[in-house]
Amino acid sequence: MSWHPQYRSSKFRHVFGKPASKENCYDSVPITRSVHDNHFCAVNPHFIAVVTECAGGGAFLVIPLHQTGKLDPHYPKVCGHRGNVLDIKWNPFDDFEIASCSEDATVMVWNLDTKESVIMSPVKTINCHQDVILSMSFNTNGSLLATACRDRKIRVLDPRAGAVLQEASYKGHRANKVLFLGNLKKLLSTGTSRWNNRQVALWDQDDLSVPLTEEDLDGSSGVLFPFYDADTSMLYVVGKGDGNIRYYEVSADKPHLNYLTEYRSYNPQKGIGESHPEDLLTLLGRLPAGVMPKRGLDVSSCEIFRFYKLITTKSLIEPVSMIVPRRSESYQEDIYPPTAGAQPSLTAQEWLSGMNKGPVLVSLRPGSELLSTRPLPPERPLSNPMAPTSPLLFNQREKLGAEDGRSPFSLLEEKAPRWAAEHRLEEKKTWLTNGFDIFECPPPKTENELLQMFYRQQDEIRRLRELVTQREVQAKQLELEIKNLRMGSERF
Repeated sequence: MSWHPQYRSSKFRHVFGKPASKENCYDSVPITRSVHDNHFCAVNPHFIAVVTECAGGGAFLVIPLHQTGKLDPHYPKVCGHRGNVLDIKWNPFDDFEIASCSEDATVMVWNLDTKESVIMSPVKTINCHQDVILSMSFNTNGSLLATACRDRKIRVLDPRAGAVLQEASYKGHRANKVLFLGNLKKLLSTGTSRWNNRQVALWDQDDLSVPLTEEDLDGSSGVLFPFYDADTSMLYVVGKGDGNIRYYEVSADKPHLNYLTEYRSYNPQKGIGESHPEDLLTLLGRLPAGVMPKRGLDVSSCEIFRFYKLITTKSLIEPVSMIVPRRSESYQEDIYPPTAGAQPSLTAQEWLSGMNKGPVLVSLRPGSELLSTRPLPPERPLSNPMAPTSPLLFNQREKLGAEDGRSPFSLLEEKAPRWAAEHRLEEKKTWLTNGFDIFECPPPKTENELLQMFYRQQDEIRRLRELVTQREVQAKQLELEIKNLRMGSERF
């Protein structure tokens, strides 16, 4: 009889959550008091957007990421909806473009650098659901769409044809949220069991008759939000109104869900914005849960994930970093595999024509190159170029431009055309260190930030020294080869 260890060996077993200090939080933010089960928060490496309270319509705030501390009570809002804003998501390929949906049954796409503001008509309408859709998730290449409906059924659809490929009729699990698990060809859903316990279920995407595994968590009533990191195969489960974050490691073999540990806090979260690019739809800019791509993480401190907790009772947004404890200050290749970057692999027209392609991968090593492919040609936007832009949104652009020391018109020139700006960013990559710009990053405000910048510089110096040593060794090898060739030619 073979012996099996009680604990499964994992490099992520000791991952811990580290809340940000008070000076690195966002204070006095008028967070919405809506009771809908949404995230209300979206993050990218430049901005954090939060749904806020607004009389006579819906609005949200767009705050520069480095602008921590107490928020000005008269900070400008992005307005335009006639009803309350329900959720917001950033475009993963353009850090200056954000989408918002509202109770007025509209979806608006806001550009912080142009005057395009509204998508006039959808390219496809899927009407196979009989009730309200509670959750949706695309797979990695955008060829499948999973939905959870109020009828408690999970469906897997072909998003281009609108046809239902699989439908779960299992009565023992009532799903609220559904999520594709990267390239594992599996679905994860959160919901309730027959006895109203909060439950997590894992499904085979090709067979939704019975779940592969089910796990009851507790008897609370808050909705569970799942977040999956395809790079580390870690699943984070966050309950609305809870103060803790559970995390698991997902594997293709049984047992599929391996519990690691949990982060505990006394402050209950209303919503969560995460910091990773899971489950990236390669053309439509679909962001599953207020995502900041991994290019915004601090690799020098071994940060693999970052949440943004909305604490309504304190009007506070608190970043929580998930960190792998390592003693070495050098880049950890094993916990940072190639990840989805900010360049799309397909245009919308290519995807609509039936093409499937995975995301363009990049390395998080400071100063590294794109691991991939050709740049895409510019594409005509789907939005109406003559649609009016809210004046408050223009004031927001003026404020953001003034904080960077530039006018909104210089911002417009700098971002248009969009692909030219991305090429300029590629040319400027030598100025980037661990995901931030040396020239545009504000000076450190506290001793901790100064120490972090010092450690980043030390890591960069160490990396450059190693690079110089490698080049010297290669040069000596070439010199020896040249000498051997010359001696061989002299003999003949």
